[in-house]
Formats: sequence, C-alpha cells, structure tokens
Amino acid sequence: MYDYKDRLVSINIAMIELDKFADVIDKLKDNGNYRVFNDILRTAGDFPNAIWYSKYSIKKIINWCSNDYLGMGQHSYVIDSMKTALETAGAGAGGTRNISGTTHYHVALELELAKLHKKESALLFTSAYNANQTTLETMAKVIPDIMFISDSENHSSIIQGIRHSKAKKEIFKHNDLGDLESILMSNTGPKCVVFESVYSMDGDIAPVKEIVEVCKKYNAITYIDEVHGVGLYGPNGAGICERDKVDVDIINGTLAKAYGVQGGYICGKREFIDAIRSMASAFIFTTSLSPVLCAGALTSIKYVKDHPELREKLQERAQKTKEELTRQGIEVLQNDSHIVPVIIGDAKKCKAVSDELLYKDGIYVQPINYPTVAVGTERLRFTPTPFHTDAHIFDMVVKLKSAMKRCGRKSI
Repeated sequence: MYDYKDRLVSINIAMIELDKFADVIDKLKDNGNYRVFNDILRTAGDFPNAIWYSKYSIKKIINWCSNDYLGMGQHSYVIDSMKTALETAGAGAGGTRNISGTTHYHVALELELAKLHKKESALLFTSAYNANQTTLETMAKVIPDIMFISDSENHSSIIQGIRHSKAKKEIFKHNDLGDLESILMSNTGPKCVVFESVYSMDGDIAPVKEIVEVCKKYNAITYIDEVHGVGLYGPNGAGICERDKVDVDIINGTLAKAYGVQGGYICGKREFIDAIRSMASAFIFTTSLSPVLCAGALTSIKYVKDHPELREKLQERAQKTKEELTRQGIEVLQNDSHIVPVIIGDAKKCKAVSDELLYKDGIYVQPINYPTVAVGTERLRFTPTPFHTDAHIFDMVVKLKSAMKRCGRKSI
C-alpha cells in the first residue's frame, strides 16, 4: 500500500535540500559577488557602441570590457565569410568530428592555426576552456605518472584540467623562476609546466623565454595558454611565443578574443595532437564547431596576420588609457599588456561604481569580483580597442573618477 506520509516527508526533504541553492544566491548578493548578466546588443560595424536593454529602458552605451580586442567580430570580411559558409554548408556541423562533423572549413582552419604557430598540427575545440581542461586530463591518461607544475595565477580551465586528471601537481609562485626551478630540481619523473603568456586579470606577461629555458634544463614539457596573446602580439599575431621567439611544446589558444568569433584550439607535434583527438572523451563526444564559425575564424586569422597596424593601434590605445587614468589620479595596475585594471578593492563598491557608470553615464565595464580575482583585489577591467577614440577615453576617465567619488572610493 502506498504510504502518502512517507511521500510527503521525502518531498519536504527534497525541498529543504533545494533551498540550499537559494541560500547560496542570497549569500552572493549579500557580499556583493552576485553576477548580473547585462542584456546588451552589439551593433555590427559600430564598435564599441552597443545597446543596453535595462529593466526600465533601452539605452545606447559604450562597451569598455569586451574581449573582442580588435573588433573582428564585427568586421565586414568576417561577417561576409560567415554568410557564405551559412549558405554553402548550412548552420551546423551535423555531428561530432568523427561522425560527419569534420567539414572542409574545420580542416582548413586547423591547417591555418598550425601554420600560424609553426606547429605540425592543430585541433579545434568548442572553447579554449574546453581545450585546456580536456587536453590536460588526457595527458595524464597517456603519461599516468606525470606531474603538472602550474603557475599560481593560472586560469580556472587549467586548474580544473589538472584537478580532474588526478595527476600529481605542484604550484609555483607566480612568474617566479627560482621557485619553478626548485620544484623541477626536486622531481625526477615526467613533468609538464603549465603557464599563461598574458594573465588576463592583472595584465602581466610571463617571462616565457626564461621559463622555457629552465624547463629544458630539467626535461619538462612546456604548455602555454596564449588565449590573451594570440592575434595581439608577434609579427603575425601568433602571440607572445612568436614575439619572444620561443618554442613551447603545446600552445592553447582561442578564436573568441582577438579573432572575434568562437572556439578554442591546441597546437603541437602531430603525434601529440592525434593522441588527444583519439582519446579525449570531451572532444570525441561533442558536436563540432559550426562551419560558419570556422569560416569566420579562418578569415579573421588571415586578416589579422596581414594587418599589424591593428595590433599597434590596440597597444597605443591601451597606453593612452593608462596614461589618462594616471593623470587623473586613478590607480592603475601597471603592466606591459593591453589590459587596463583599475583596483577598487571591495566587492560592493566595485559593483556600485560599475552600476553608476552604466546607469548614469552609459559606460559599460563589468565588475570583476571573487572567484575570478581574490577578495580585496576587486576591480574594473578596461579593455580599450583600436576603435576607442581620444574622446571616448577622456569621457570615460572623467566619469569614472566622479563615480568612484560618489561610491566612496577615492581615486588614489
């Protein structure tokens, strides 16, 4: 006989457990770390202008936090190539890479990426996050006794990839060559050092050449995340490795930032790429990228390679923004990259300044809080592009200074 009392008890227990999710959200809102997804519509051909759909109105804004660093996501050549691919091949890939999902666009893009990085082979993923996590997990399947030695400031995708691999790991102090060598010296088995070229939150650049030299000394595999470097540095836009003339064993990159489209990839020796392709579950059982995205990315890579003035203009705009902020007494975290972090140091104030700029001034810069950055280092991360004018910069700085004052955050 069905016992309704037992059923009611089970329902109540389930509801109590589900209430824990609401408690988590309440806590995030209380400490200022709740993330709001702003409803914006980018205007193709009019970057960095956009439209913001708030609860109360529709408003024109200036986007100051896009990772579309060169505006290639709205370039007419990229859009036209995607239209052509859509009309030629259709919207989707139609399957996994193994089952009918490898189109001619995928093959051409992988060949172009390998050529860009001067590697034997490349492999596409749906995102650079997926590429990092999947590749690191799979490396531990092939080399069960491998030890990953990871920079303390590495991206979540690297952290999760190493964690899920269940391999041995050591963490070296951020960009600290002495600490890295000490760890390498004390471990005799197979090793892989994992680090980034440009660290996206502080904007600092790793001493890539020196790291590779230390790794070679102790026969360690080198693995670099060039997500915030590809398209932006080097004669052809291949990243910091190209700029500094350094050969790293495995390169991870993205199609979603400088190239303005979507997707991620890895490059390396042919046998290594083939093994990842053949053994990585997250790759094998995932529908491949749309050929439309591949076509856009291929066009973008070729265009960016042939137009170094875009990279030069980006760096000039970033430097101009840093100089103007500093001139107005606003503390900027100094670095040699295109990223402009303004430290607020408090989650609630960071969100308040961001809201003031958006609601009052039509300036959109997303607050960066925990867990993306450590508590006490909350910031506004500005990403000037070649299309931010002097007027945009001066206007933003003046309004930022005013918003910080209104929200109880001194400029310096």
